[in-house]
Amino acid sequence: MDLRRRKLLILGANQETAALVNTARELGVYTVVTDYDHHAYAKNFADKAYDVDGMDVPGLIALARAEGVDGVLVGVADRLIVPYQQVCEVLGMPCYGTLEQCAIFTDKQKFSQRCLEYGIPPIPSFHLGRDFCEDDLERLRFPLFIKPVDGNSGKGITICHDKNEVGTAIEKALAFSQSGRFLVERYMDCDDFFINFTFKDGEFWPSAIADRYTCREQGNLSRVCLGATYPSKHVDSYFDTLHDKFCRMFKDLDVQNGVLMVSAFVEDGLIHVYDPGFRLQGEAPNLHIEAVNGFDQKAMLIRHALTGSMGAEDLNTMNDCHFRGKHAATIWYLAKEGRIGRIEGIAEATADPFVFKVVQRLFEGDLVTHQMVGTEAQVVARLYMVCDTKEELVGKVKQFQDAVVVHDEKGVRMLLDGFDVGAI
Repeated sequence: MDLRRRKLLILGANQETAALVNTARELGVYTVVTDYDHHAYAKNFADKAYDVDGMDVPGLIALARAEGVDGVLVGVADRLIVPYQQVCEVLGMPCYGTLEQCAIFTDKQKFSQRCLEYGIPPIPSFHLGRDFCEDDLERLRFPLFIKPVDGNSGKGITICHDKNEVGTAIEKALAFSQSGRFLVERYMDCDDFFINFTFKDGEFWPSAIADRYTCREQGNLSRVCLGATYPSKHVDSYFDTLHDKFCRMFKDLDVQNGVLMVSAFVEDGLIHVYDPGFRLQGEAPNLHIEAVNGFDQKAMLIRHALTGSMGAEDLNTMNDCHFRGKHAATIWYLAKEGRIGRIEGIAEATADPFVFKVVQRLFEGDLVTHQMVGTEAQVVARLYMVCDTKEELVGKVKQFQDAVVVHDEKGVRMLLDGFDVGAI
């Protein structure tokens, strides 16, 4: 079906949502974007922009009706998934998630409970109330993570090394929780990877499985990602131990369409899952999926929002989470606190034949505040590459971790160290 001149309302306008807006416009779709922030980045690329808050369901419904939109789609923001489902339900427009699915896949606690029912291990956790007593703290095993149940992008997360840090960590988590709830989990110091799923007409495929490398330079703040490599060394373990269980869970939940990313740790050979994301991701594994496997999750979600169909792609043929023998990586460049004075190496990286995309988020003159540190807001850029061999990949990752340099206004280097290429 021709999408030209169809009108789509996109909820949220952060920087990562700009790619979704651009893809819609390339398909000929008229884009209407709304975000409470008048200066939100993705608004710069839309045909029309509004300041209606993505949490304001009545306001969104009124906006959709006033604009006469043909569909509604959530961008790259966890907290807007439930409002997106509610708006679609009232308007009778296609939504890739049901009320139950959206509730489970946006709530870390509900997701962990559902996984346990299917024998999928979550991260070991501890029950702790906001009004805890000294005896409650004696049960805890340090270090541990304290985070909001419904947070994302590293916001509100603290690594606690002793009981004196617990109270402050809880208040921080609650400040970033829409529902006023927090989780206390064991700190996992082990391999970290993710599984990105594509759903289409009741079938699903793991479309990308990647190892993730995280920052350890920032004390007890959230370990922001430094990069990822595809395919993961844990692909076989996933299929041997978890795939059939996820099949049963997704079938029982009747997941029909959409995309979902599930993060996981591997400790002593056992996979522990955490943090579902029922949406496109800021780190954009969809870019590698498109580059290697030839289908675009963004375009599929746009088509579904406007027609109720994810499209005609034959994913049984196209999808390969082993990436057809190729090796791929994403490099994240993280800046320390300060004002950016000079960025070098981006143009050279973009021109390299192994690099197919560089997404820059921060520019010369931008300020990295204390509040941004420990969250994805401190990401200067992400670089995406595909190589034929692992040896090529290792060399290119090292090359471009060294080649991109960021200085503050006084000439002091601002970038945190990259991940150890030996880990690949």
